[in-house]
Formats: sequence, structure tokens, C-alpha cells
Amino acid sequence: MQTPGVRLDEIVIVPYDARWPELFEAQRVRVAAVLAPVLVGAVEHIGSTAVPGLPAKPIIDMLARVSGHEAAGPVAARLVEIGWVAAPEPPDGALRRWSYCYPDVARRSHHLHVVEHASDGWPTWLAFRDRLRADPAAAARYAALKTELAARDRHDRVAYRAAKAPFIEAVLDS
Repeated sequence: MQTPGVRLDEIVIVPYDARWPELFEAQRVRVAAVLAPVLVGAVEHIGSTAVPGLPAKPIIDMLARVSGHEAAGPVAARLVEIGWVAAPEPPDGALRRWSYCYPDVARRSHHLHVVEHASDGWPTWLAFRDRLRADPAAAARYAALKTELAARDRHDRVAYRAAKAPFIEAVLDS
């Protein structure tokens, strides 16, 4: 039985693409314009595609922090007007966040996480990105791990994410 909101496309790790920052920037401008009334800080490029040289799934992960869940709801819903598709993930409701994909869920090139600025999860996303950017050896170890896990768990995103968690925690604790 299929779980709603769980992606079923294969996990494939590809070599770093120098166009990823440009692809991020093209959508950052559009997303920031829509979310401007409730946006807190910059729309950030997160995840592996934000780390120069790091192999990754070819999906640009983005983070937008908003002032509050209730106030941001109607504004975030306007992302569909610029071609983004709501792509709820199982924990979104409890974590008071929204997930969107562009141009669609099945063939997404971008994944946007819209979170409350007051939430406690997003700072670790930026910290992990920044540590990998500053530590090429850690980035290389992460690349090897992701490649191994993608080969093993190609169809199991939950297992893939869970198996990465200890490495991420270790990097954040270092």
C-alpha cells in the first residue's frame, strides 16, 4: 500500500552540476517575490546541491522562513500561481511547514521547504550545509555515504534518510 506524500521516484546521485546555483537563483527570485509579505531573511539554497563539488540527487532544495504558520498559509498557497505544486510530506502538518515542488512532483527540479522562522529544525539544515562547504573531507565522506545508500536504498527514501542521519549528527556535533 502506498503512503500518501512519499516520493516513489528512484534515488539517483549524480556528479555536481555547476548550473545548480543558477537554477536555484532563478527560482529564488520568484519564490521570494511571492513570499515577501511573510518572508523572514533570505530564501536559502540548502542540501547537497548547495555544496560546490558534492554529488547529489539533481533536485535543488530551498528553504524559505516565514513569520508564522497562520499568517503565511494564504501567501504560501500563492506559490501555485508561479508554477509550484504543493507536495505535502507526512510530518509537514505537525511541524507547521509546507513542501512544494517545481515544476511537478514526479519530475521535480526544485523542492521548497516553507517553515516558521521560530521552528527549531531549519538552523541545522544551514549549519550542515555550511560545515560541508568548509570541510572538503567531510563532504567527500558524505558523498561516498550517499552513493552507497542510494545504491542500497534506491526505492526507499525513508531508509535512505534514516541511514544518513548519524553522519549528519556527527558532522553537526563536531
